[in-house]
Amino acid sequence: MSDHSDLNQRNKQQVWDLWNAMDRADDGDLLALLEPHLDPQAPWHGPQPIGTVIGAKAYVDSVWRPMRRAFKNLQRESFIFMGGLSSGRVDGRNEGHYWVGATGTFHGRFEQPYLGIPPNGEDIAMRFGEFARLENGRIVESYALFDFVDLMEQAGINVLPPSRGRPGLYPAPKANDGVLLAQQDDAVSDYTLDHIRRFVFGTLNDYDESDLKSMGMADFFEPDIAWYGPGGIGACLSLADFQQLHQGPWLNAFPDRRVLDLTALIGEGEYSGSPGWSGVKATHRGEYLGVAATGNALAINGLDFWKRSGERYLENWVFVDMVHLFAQMGVDLFARMREQSGGAA
Repeated sequence: MSDHSDLNQRNKQQVWDLWNAMDRADDGDLLALLEPHLDPQAPWHGPQPIGTVIGAKAYVDSVWRPMRRAFKNLQRESFIFMGGLSSGRVDGRNEGHYWVGATGTFHGRFEQPYLGIPPNGEDIAMRFGEFARLENGRIVESYALFDFVDLMEQAGINVLPPSRGRPGLYPAPKANDGVLLAQQDDAVSDYTLDHIRRFVFGTLNDYDESDLKSMGMADFFEPDIAWYGPGGIGACLSLADFQQLHQGPWLNAFPDRRVLDLTALIGEGEYSGSPGWSGVKATHRGEYLGVAATGNALAINGLDFWKRSGERYLENWVFVDMVHLFAQMGVDLFARMREQSGGAA
């Protein structure tokens, strides 16, 4: 095992063990559990309206305790878990950092209000994606998104028009092989990282603002690609559906959007993943999910995970901070939620 692989394995095991210990810990033990693993000034960048918190105490107080109060018996289930050395932006920035990334769902019974979202008293599965950067055995920064629009839909509140894609669909990988605790073949991982770099910084930026074929998506997506989008967008279970139900409307609204600067980009085995805070820049030039063009410049926060087989992707799990995106278009989705719920929460 190379030094690189050995460090990646240690980082993954550390985060895996920490998250499992947090699931089992009492509220009063969370801070003591976290402090040895987090740099004192480590930022956790989360979805709106949570935003960024600094250090272990703020993380516990602002992120974990509100979730634990709202969701009884809260447990994290990761169905993709991976690590790697980042090869971030195409020009070489954001390279040379070790990251651990995961996606899956938080499970619990929704018994108390969460961020004003009224509880439904039922078991919920709140989608999450998270990436943590480690240095010298400590987490020095994290990026995470929770799918609040989907959570609102589970609570019976629809702040956006009906999804063009299939709502509520966010499964584990079909092969059930996404938890990469074991050492992966370095040559396979290296090729996966090179492949996703070519796709993200090449194909996704090749749109000529008129014809979807200009992007060459068929060279990278299988015809039956399973594309699992966030609440408000929904899932697309073929390339044709992806282009008709998501990509076409998205590019009509944001025709000049470009992937410019990802926070990180990692590949391990046949999986790749990326957080991108303001990683996509665009102008709101067309109607999107009921919001007329504003002409506003947008910076889009997102997370992605991909499963490759050969030269094409079989599955893609996608997060967009929809609350943050719509705020830049002048729409407060949490205000819409409070109007629908009567503000009782």
